[in-house]
Amino acid sequence: MTRAATARPRGPVAVHGSRASFARYVADAQARGALVVQPRMGFSDPALMRAGLRATKDAAEAVVGTLTIDSYTRVGDELSAVRALNEDHSLNGYPISSLSPHTSRWVLDGVRDPSFPVQVRHGSARPQRIVAALAALGLDATEGGPVSYCLPYGRTPLADSVRNWQQACAFLASLRATGAEPHLETFGGCMLGQLCPPGLLVALSALEAVFFHRAGLRSISLSYAQQTNSEQDVHAIHALRRLAAELLPDTEWHVVLYTYMGLYPRSREGALELLERSAELAVEAGAARLIVKTVAEAHRIPTVAENVEALRVASAAARDAHRTAAAHGTHRTSDGAPPVSDNPVYAEARALIDAVLGLDADLGRALLTAFARGYLDVPYCLHPDNAGRTRSYIDDAGRLTWSEIGSMPIGPVARSSGRLTARGLFDALSFVQSRHDNHFLAPTAPTAPTAPTAPTAAPPGRPRPLAGLSGGTSRR
Repeated sequence: MTRAATARPRGPVAVHGSRASFARYVADAQARGALVVQPRMGFSDPALMRAGLRATKDAAEAVVGTLTIDSYTRVGDELSAVRALNEDHSLNGYPISSLSPHTSRWVLDGVRDPSFPVQVRHGSARPQRIVAALAALGLDATEGGPVSYCLPYGRTPLADSVRNWQQACAFLASLRATGAEPHLETFGGCMLGQLCPPGLLVALSALEAVFFHRAGLRSISLSYAQQTNSEQDVHAIHALRRLAAELLPDTEWHVVLYTYMGLYPRSREGALELLERSAELAVEAGAARLIVKTVAEAHRIPTVAENVEALRVASAAARDAHRTAAAHGTHRTSDGAPPVSDNPVYAEARALIDAVLGLDADLGRALLTAFARGYLDVPYCLHPDNAGRTRSYIDDAGRLTWSEIGSMPIGPVARSSGRLTARGLFDALSFVQSRHDNHFLAPTAPTAPTAPTAPTAAPPGRPRPLAGLSGGTSRR
């Protein structure tokens, strides 16, 4: 028997923690004016994972803990995960299905409680074993989706991912019979990290939420990743909230914002500034939860201390934003949204959603048909099931917009102009990084983009993403 399967930490071990509702925790925090902040943290050493959870638990007023899963487990290669553990090699996340359940319960014992829910984050197109493992630990919150955890991460056929996620969602929904309220977060609003216009991000996030709802889940969060223009981001979050209200009856839902997921500022000051802007955006637009990034994102995987700092900085910025809004009488409530005519992101997303929902009564089949016909088409995504006929660019106001819409049914609502050159792509990828670094780093001479080179080998435990537009080193 392997050491990974028999590891036994010393001390008493609780069977399960409390089964307080993940969504209720977030809703209660939002009702009292607190933004819930959350890291992307995961370690293969159980003692370090436990210490990381304990440190983040006390970092801010409202915090959700994270178990981020390693890359071997994400692709179903538990044998390699166990081999690495037995040879004392660190992985880039927590191998939840390879460690003994006794060990994982020890990691959570006395840490997870009603004041500190824990979510499992993984990035898998084959999530069944991960979902089964988290449920065995008494956990019931995770995230992903049939599209968002397939297209960016490998070559798993989309049809396989849809089937796998149907099975995982059905299993999660069955946990409701045990008295739990399982929570599932879409990852569709974060496709490839950057250069995907908000209308498509919002549509994918909403469609995955409907996919979850039709599987029987009634606690759902809808994701959106901060992009390049704050006004456009506010429109996107408002659109997502409006769509959730329209499409998710009898469901407890909230919006979760991700701090910018592309190339992150290299300077400490620029990184903290961008993090603070994301917290302010969450407050202004009505997002209830924020996935943070740290000052280390442009360089390496962050430490526990850097995650704690990010949580504290984001929480403080959100608190200040709430106070400023209240003082000026501009505080936004979670209800209400601007009219459709004033929100081009909503109009574009709604056009995509209606087109997909009209393809088939079975949403899984509808998603497959939508990608086959190019009704959904993610720019710069190299997955074989993505048509690859769309392109985007950043306009003079910093907004992400379309230069080529392929076969997507958004002609009447999408602005399509301009064409992204090789130099333009280089500038677009570093747009946010440069904007926040310019005041803090010495200027350097611009360098023209070079021809692509052969990819280097990925480090052990970290398969290379299929499309390399998700900048930085943070985990999903």
